[in-house]
Amino acid sequence: MQLGFIGLGRMGLNMVTRLARAGHQIVAYDRSADAVSRAESAGARGAPSLDALAAALAPPRAVWVMVPAGEATESTVAALARLFSPDDVIVDGGNTNFHDDVRRAAALAERRIHYVDAGTSGGIWGLTEGYCLMVGGEPDVCKRLEPVFRTLAPEHGYLYVGPHGAGHYVKMIHNGIEYGLMQAYAEGFELMHESEYKIDLAAVAELWRHGSVVRSWLLDLAARALAADGDLSQIDAYVEDSGEGRWTVKEAIDRSVPLPAISAALFTRYASRDDNPFAGRFLAALRNQFGGHAVKTRAVETHDA
Repeated sequence: MQLGFIGLGRMGLNMVTRLARAGHQIVAYDRSADAVSRAESAGARGAPSLDALAAALAPPRAVWVMVPAGEATESTVAALARLFSPDDVIVDGGNTNFHDDVRRAAALAERRIHYVDAGTSGGIWGLTEGYCLMVGGEPDVCKRLEPVFRTLAPEHGYLYVGPHGAGHYVKMIHNGIEYGLMQAYAEGFELMHESEYKIDLAAVAELWRHGSVVRSWLLDLAARALAADGDLSQIDAYVEDSGEGRWTVKEAIDRSVPLPAISAALFTRYASRDDNPFAGRFLAALRNQFGGHAVKTRAVETHDA
């Protein structure tokens, strides 16, 4: 199948490579000329611009957008809408908010352009392992794109989940669960790290991979990380989030559904970014005020005039 592909980052380039290896005709574009060259080396046809990409595709055209959620995706979809014709398809494979999917699909429908939201999980391992795809949109349009979905996904790794927005909604919940799982592993391993028993964490992670009820792909990755650096001493304890955890918690609030584990995991990520947080200083100050408890002070840098 012929497919345009926009966004050749760590995931995008691997997806293009997987598709090209399976015989799909891929026309690839990225703002980075080097990234386009790498896609060409992987078997794709490079395009120097969005206009060139659109012109290289035979109608009805289909383009997969794999760029960061937010303005980057918004501007790319808008640009394609100006270049596309009725019955063409835009697939958003990034981590878009499902509300944006519904809005975009309605706007594109006025031009008779189709929109598909494809929640994509697999990270940098997708090239070899395949990508789990959660797809939303018009059923017949998604059916048209199944050759692409089935190439990207491993066996049983692709599912049509509903109308516009459903794909990214399911992916949002998927990532919220991921937050909770990762946090549970992190807390358990930290407790073992601080115990009196001097436990070999890498060995435990490897042990749990075999027959344990907590075995998972995340545990496989944990074992790999600990085998390389048992104390994780080369990593800063700063954990970013890409938005889906926030959206999951907000959706839970809107639906009055309790998510204590996922919410706590999200807030812990925020806390990881603070060095000497205000709330901690506030607590220390209060203990000093009501009980005379000692406080630790930090050196304040001064600069000579």
